[in-house]
Amino acid sequence: MTVRPRGRRDTPERMIRRFTKKVKKAGIIDEARNRRHYEKPSVKRRRKQNARKRAIERAIAKEKAKKQTNYRSNR
Repeated sequence: MTVRPRGRRDTPERMIRRFTKKVKKAGIIDEARNRRHYEKPSVKRRRKQNARKRAIERAIAKEKAKKQTNYRSNR
């Protein structure tokens, strides 16, 4: 990841902030955290399956909450 100054007023703090955002968005930190220790394939499958299940439940809850409120999408 490279971050270059955009203009004269671009401070090192801003460049560091942009760099950290890019790294987080790319998922490099999460991947490094996951690769710290060996994870058996069965554990990896189970973790991914649970993540999918949570995502589906979250989507269902969101739709349910959307229907319960007086949400009008044509505004």
